[in-house]
Amino acid sequence: MPNICENLQIIGNRILEAEKKYGREPNSVKLLAVSKYHPISALETAYACNQVCFGENYVQEMQEKAEALQNRNIEWHFIGPIQSNKTKHIAAIVDWVHSVDRLKIAKRLSEQKPKNRAAISICLQVNISGESSKSGINETELIPLAKQIQELSGVNLRGLMAIPAPESNFDKQRASFAKVRKLQEKLNQQGFDLDTLSMGMTGDMEAAIAEGATIVRIGTAIFGARK
Repeated sequence: MPNICENLQIIGNRILEAEKKYGREPNSVKLLAVSKYHPISALETAYACNQVCFGENYVQEMQEKAEALQNRNIEWHFIGPIQSNKTKHIAAIVDWVHSVDRLKIAKRLSEQKPKNRAAISICLQVNISGESSKSGINETELIPLAKQIQELSGVNLRGLMAIPAPESNFDKQRASFAKVRKLQEKLNQQGFDLDTLSMGMTGDMEAAIAEGATIVRIGTAIFGARK
């Protein structure tokens, strides 16, 4: 069994070191614990070690965990591909959705959000490496979609999410994340007020922080290998 508390501390230290090295404000990067395929007991352990933000990729799995952990003050993030027939279930639980890539999904989340809950914070997923196997929009679609989503009352457009193609070279990792940062800057120059870049995982977290990540999504390095 992995030592989840120790792993959280190690990752937290890596984040703090990267913030310092690359001139970021201390504690400006949020750690999102990606808990897909890991048991509820693992989330309970992480929560007991002060981790409150959890990311899930699958709706049914997130529902089961949210039901079991409903008495915990957890911030739920949905980070996986979204089918339109699942948006009602997502909207009932989440605080954040990172993987919005079309207007239909944003509209449904906005309309189906429970009236007693705050607007859902969302990120637009950008297919920054142009991979056919990955979800996300391309650069030309970004501004028109953002303008349409900005008009919706039940969601709050906060930023961009990206999963670049795997790359072991640090400078090439940074180059991919720099593209995402520049897209955010372009949107803000158009009058948007985006403050979130969801990018970086275990193997490229430092490069993402160097280029402005505000949320890093870490799974295996916290919970161990998935079954």
